[in-house]
Amino acid sequence: MDIWTREVWERKSSESDIAVFYLYTPICGTCAVASKMMNVISVMKPNIPIGKADLNYIEDLAIDYQIESVPCLLISKQGVLQEKIYAFKSVPDLLMKIS
Repeated sequence: MDIWTREVWERKSSESDIAVFYLYTPICGTCAVASKMMNVISVMKPNIPIGKADLNYIEDLAIDYQIESVPCLLISKQGVLQEKIYAFKSVPDLLMKIS
């Protein structure tokens, strides 16, 4: 998973059929678990653009997208935000939501 800026996220989401943006903060314990899940997903789905960002550095995105908490997963399909996920239940659950 590459670290993305807001601009990269917006470009990838508009260029791809599906794009995924994982938002976290470094001192969040739940984010540490979610990061491991996202690393597995990025290996399992190498053809889907998946990026990550520390939400502390892209505050404007948090405001504009009304991010309520971290971890947060943004899923865009054909340039349109389809879903914001806050509950990282399992890798199979996340794969189903992404696919």
